[in-house]
Amino acid sequence: MCADVLVAEDDVKQAELVRLYLEREGHSVRTVHDGRAALEAARRRMPDLLVLDVMMPKVDGLDVCRILRGESDLPVLMLTARSTEDDLLLGLDLGADDYMTKPYSPRELMARVRTLLRRTGAGGARPEPALRVGALAVDPVRHQVSVDGRAVECTPGEFRVLELMAAEPERVFTREQILGHLHGFDRYITSRTVDVHVMNLRKKIEPEPRRPVRLVTVYGVGYKLTDGDPWSDPDGP
Repeated sequence: MCADVLVAEDDVKQAELVRLYLEREGHSVRTVHDGRAALEAARRRMPDLLVLDVMMPKVDGLDVCRILRGESDLPVLMLTARSTEDDLLLGLDLGADDYMTKPYSPRELMARVRTLLRRTGAGGARPEPALRVGALAVDPVRHQVSVDGRAVECTPGEFRVLELMAAEPERVFTREQILGHLHGFDRYITSRTVDVHVMNLRKKIEPEPRRPVRLVTVYGVGYKLTDGDPWSDPDGP
């Protein structure tokens, strides 16, 4: 899978490090060092993926994301030194597909890049099909959830939880494993946040949220996603 990746990072040394890692993965890489140059480069030749720093001169990364998202479906992975949950949510609300906080591991960055390219089908990869667990469907490409054909609106965090669990139905996930999937949020949220996501998801996907048969608790361990047949769940809700 070879993709055209645009890296927008005002720290020249950091941009060079990201470029080297991406090229080792076989990608074609362009680097720019301010937001205006990022807009011009993306419009001149739309990349398969934009790795975008938030804090940049001329035009900041949040504005770059907002502008490009209004013009295309370009996948965006944002990088930032900002460390509050509000900043993370703002980036996602503006259309970023993923969000990493600095300092980050280059290996983790490459894993995130691979995941985004696989989901979007960029660089010659085949888009992931919708994940189905009984009447529940989770579409990683369109970022859509439905139950019995009815669309379900989910927050980015709720979607990530469902996406993780729908990929491996009946697998029990601990709260720590779910936190680790929440793209950088694990530094700023607690296991209680996972419980809140689960509670809100049950209101959206369960016939009776107080007696869940899809997103069920495995007491003392965590949660798992089932096909919704209560007779197939020996652990109960």
